[in-house]
Amino acid sequence: MDKLRYPIGKFEKPDTIDKTHIEQWIQILEELPEKLTGRVKNLSDEQLDTPYRPNGWTVRQLVHHIADSHHHSYTRFKWSLTEDRPLIKAYEEKDWAELFDARTAPVELSFDYLKALHAKMVFLLKGLKSEDLKKSYLHPEDNATVTVEENIGKYAWHSQHHLAHIENLLERKGW
Repeated sequence: MDKLRYPIGKFEKPDTIDKTHIEQWIQILEELPEKLTGRVKNLSDEQLDTPYRPNGWTVRQLVHHIADSHHHSYTRFKWSLTEDRPLIKAYEEKDWAELFDARTAPVELSFDYLKALHAKMVFLLKGLKSEDLKKSYLHPEDNATVTVEENIGKYAWHSQHHLAHIENLLERKGW
């Protein structure tokens, strides 16, 4: 079950984050909208409403979750870059995934949103200076300080994590 839940493992922050990490992570973020759309666009409603694992979210919920989560990430980048270690607002992602829109809306809405959001996010991230990467926010759930560079890595991981959920389901089902 853990392999179904964490198909690429949990995010592990490197001891030292270097320029290569940042470039690779930004590339992952840049490619996500096209990769996600490519994997999901031809699925039927029945396939979209199939959980990726027992008691897991459906593919549709995953797509909408990615859009919601990456929206928050973009805001966290902006806060970190414009405020001194701001306390961010966490959100109940499980509750958001159970809302009507996440359970029923066409996935194309999130495809379009992610394409625009990631274009803006990648443009921002590619223009950051090394001192910008060290700026941070405070997460209220565990009182953790998260740097911009770490957040780039977390959301590159998040992209691959959920893409792997979908790809593994497609493979198991032979879709």
